[in-house]
Parts: sequence; C-alpha cells; structure tokens
Amino acid sequence: MTDALDGFTRSQFTHRGVTHEVLRAGSGPAVIVIHEMPGLTPADAAFGRRVAGAGFTAVLPVLFGEPGRPVSGGYLAREIARVCVSREFHAFARRETNPVTAWLLALARQAHAECGGPGVGALGMCFTGGFALAMSVDPTVVAPVLSQPSLPFPVGASFKRALNISDTDLDLVKTRAESEGLCLLGLRFSHDRGSPPERFARLREEFGAAFIGVEIDSSPGNAAGIPKLAHSVLTEHFVDEPGHPTRAALDEVLAFLAERLHAG
Repeated sequence: MTDALDGFTRSQFTHRGVTHEVLRAGSGPAVIVIHEMPGLTPADAAFGRRVAGAGFTAVLPVLFGEPGRPVSGGYLAREIARVCVSREFHAFARRETNPVTAWLLALARQAHAECGGPGVGALGMCFTGGFALAMSVDPTVVAPVLSQPSLPFPVGASFKRALNISDTDLDLVKTRAESEGLCLLGLRFSHDRGSPPERFARLREEFGAAFIGVEIDSSPGNAAGIPKLAHSVLTEHFVDEPGHPTRAALDEVLAFLAERLHAG
C-alpha cells in the first residue's frame, strides 16, 4: 500500500475541530485533488503525480477510506455505507451544500497562501465531483473541475438534475462566472448512469458558456473501445495512450489549470 503513495509528503490539517490527512507533491500553484469513492486509491495518487508533474502543487486530502488501498467491491460498499451516514457528507441532498466544503475551503486558502499564484484549482471526482462547484463560492478557487459528479445519487428525475449545492451558493458561483469570468470544466462518459447527462444539461442551463462539458463516447461499439460502464475518466478508466479520449481529457484538464493558475 505504501508504494502507491511514494513521492508524497504526509501531514494533518485541522479546521474547526475536524482533522484529515493531506498528501502533497510538486511545486507551483496549488490544485486540491479530491479523491473518489472508496478512498485515495493508487489511481488517484497517479493522477496527483500527473498534476504535480505539470507544474503544480498537488494537494490530496484524505476524506474517507484508507490511502493507497486499491478498489474492491467490499471496500467500496463499506465506505459508501459509512460516508452516507457521516455528518460531513449529504449524499442524498438535492439543494444543500456538503458540510465538508468548509474544511476543503480552509485547506484551499492555506494552500494558496503557501503556494502563491492567482488562486487554486479544485478537482473533485465521482462522489466528490460536485465539491469543486461548491468550493467555487470562494474567490480563492479559480479553476474548478468536476469529473463525473455523482451526488446526489441519481435515483430519480429530480436527483439526476440536482447539483448538491444550495440555491444561495449556486447563485454566488453564477455571480462569479458573470462578474469575474469564472469557468467550470466538467468530464463524464456519455453512458455513465452514475453521473447522468441531465446533470451536465443543468450545468449548461445555469452557467451557459462558462461551463465546459467534456463527454466521452462510451456507447456500445465506440471507436476507442471504452466500456459502457466506464465511470472514472481520470483514474480507473484512464488510458495513458496518445489519441485516447481519456488522455485528451487529461490534457484538457491540465491546460485548463495552466491557463488559470499560471496567469501572470
């Protein structure tokens, strides 16, 4: 397990009595990389190294799970059950911002103070995909990326369109997009039921051209051979081959971060 985390420094960060472990690598403006379910996997760590290698400080908080442990069915089921009853996460809230956002924003502010730059990037994946949207209420966050946002769980029509953010916070982010030129980048596979197309449609309705949606073809018989059940664009279903759609998505993410975090 420890080999998966080679190259990272490990520390603790506490805000308002809540403490989580944080892994860091690289130098330059900070990017808060928020791992997916069931925890910070070897694939998440590999993505963090790619971010660090592109000229950023990759900051990886450990919000749940065991850092470095690979995905398995039992591990996934256990962590979903545990996190869904945690006070830090509201997995079924359609119009409510997750409480853990306050902790993440405190971490982002500290990282910005330490690393400099015009602000920080925030990238969430799967269960945490929408956290980058909620963090965008704060001017510290200037490069939000939503990779296959899955909360609230899409168990009905209204939940498929929901963004897991309060109306007040959503309005604040929209105001930033209109007045500051904030843009949001989103990634998903076209046939991913865990991150449904209705959610990206809603983001386009709310943000217009300020939302850049990248939807990778995962339909049966697609040219890249991507499985229909593909979900994790940048990690578990990432293929590091030139010309592969997920590699193109990674390149777009890194270019998006560079444009906004290396400005000036």
